[in-house]
Amino acid sequence: MNSKNYNPIEEVLEKVKSKGGWVNAHSHLDRAYSLTPDTFALSNSYLKEKWHLVDDMKRNSSVDDIYFRMEKAITYMLEQGAQAIGSFIDCDEVIEDRSIQAAQRLKDNYGKDIEIRFANQVLKGVIDPKARQWFDLSSDFVDIIGGLPAKDFGREDEHLDILLSTAKAKNKLVHVHVDQFNTDEEKETEQLARKTIEHGMQGKVSAVHSISVAAHPRKYRFELYDLIKEADMHIISCPTAWIDHNRTERLAPSHNSVTPVDEMIPRGINVAFGTDNINDIYKPFSDGHLLTELRVMLESCHFYDVDKLAEIATDNGLKALGIKK
Repeated sequence: MNSKNYNPIEEVLEKVKSKGGWVNAHSHLDRAYSLTPDTFALSNSYLKEKWHLVDDMKRNSSVDDIYFRMEKAITYMLEQGAQAIGSFIDCDEVIEDRSIQAAQRLKDNYGKDIEIRFANQVLKGVIDPKARQWFDLSSDFVDIIGGLPAKDFGREDEHLDILLSTAKAKNKLVHVHVDQFNTDEEKETEQLARKTIEHGMQGKVSAVHSISVAAHPRKYRFELYDLIKEADMHIISCPTAWIDHNRTERLAPSHNSVTPVDEMIPRGINVAFGTDNINDIYKPFSDGHLLTELRVMLESCHFYDVDKLAEIATDNGLKALGIKK
């Protein structure tokens, strides 16, 4: 009888290490560690309220403040053995270009230690003239064009057209926050996939979150997976960012508020993962621990394929960030 204990987590960690280390495909480094005793109470606010509530923090942050937060987060990623990270950074009329300045300093100081890819966070949308001005300015700096169609509610198609046409003209990737509210009313992942095909951007677009996919009936989900494959679109899951979704009385298929990785991976979809926000009003208790993110993903989705988990944590993230070894 073989009494040797088998620990699959240890095997995953060994495989992650052999593949060069963790890849955190989605974060917000410029907001990391920005929580204060005074702002902690804001953590219970609704997501769309938080889009505005961060303005005071942004307004009062100097380039040095932002850099300090980013450096603290990147140091923790390096301590965990991360090889690459993707981070959205704010750029709008509130914070202006201060996150860009801090991001450039971070690349200058740590770019040799870890691959860093930045995307522009468009919390003011991209259609309002002032918001568009800052979107255009930041699009020249970032590696990845970022999007949040829900910020231009009612004009989501126009929002996506601006993102994708800009990225195509500048030969850049696109990462878009979609389907964040865990409801079958949302079909943003489908919308993004169709727009990806329309603009001929197959293979260059990532959907970040896509948790509402799990709220839809099986027939819709699997038709959507075929569409995602046709668009050659990447999916980035941030497990602990959405596991806290409030319960509702709305009827839906039984599911967790996590990207349905267990269905996507077998369909041949490239799924990566990330930490999302760290210790701010969005996620006050999040500490940026990458193994925790992977654990929450595999447990909530009951996905126990060791090789695939290691790929999600490494190679798949490199693909989503456009990094070639």
